Amino acid sequence: MKKSKIFAATLTAIMTLSATALAAEVPREMASASSTDESIAVTENLIGGIMDEILASEGYGMASARADTIIRKAVIARQTNGYGYGILAATSQNAIRYYRDLYLRPDYYASEEERVKGLIADIITDVQNGKDYNVVLDKAYTRVYQAANHAYNPDVDRIGNFCYWDIPPVDAASLTIARKLLLAATPTE
Repeated sequence: MKKSKIFAATLTAIMTLSATALAAEVPREMASASSTDESIAVTENLIGGIMDEILASEGYGMASARADTIIRKAVIARQTNGYGYGILAATSQNAIRYYRDLYLRPDYYASEEERVKGLIADIITDVQNGKDYNVVLDKAYTRVYQAANHAYNPDVDRIGNFCYWDIPPVDAASLTIARKLLLAATPTE
């Protein structure tokens, strides 16, 4: 009897590990600033299969609704290691939106990554050399905005309440790619 219980537990653990190993990851650049590595991992475990289906062409609305339901049920059942609905849902929605956009525009993302990498190459070097991530992220965003409008000056255009800022319109993918490149270049302790 004990051997069968041990075998069943081992089989369940192996199946769980193999299922999560195949699931798509939540990109760190899509997590909010208040997300931790653990909250991202909890989100991945809950909705990893949904992200795989988005990469295989499932629509955003259906995937978003299913992820929302899964997260609500997990929070109510206290299966989220203490993380609440707000942080997990925001992370999942960002990841789903990112993967859906990546599915729809893969060529654009590839070319945009090369463009942004060239645009912020010196800033990537700064973060590799240990400069504060938040400072270099602001510099990278400014560089992306200035590529869209050379007249953009954050000291003039970002005065007062943020709803009155005069920021040039840019594709959110450009800012996401900038975060991705900077996070990849950030030295780990």
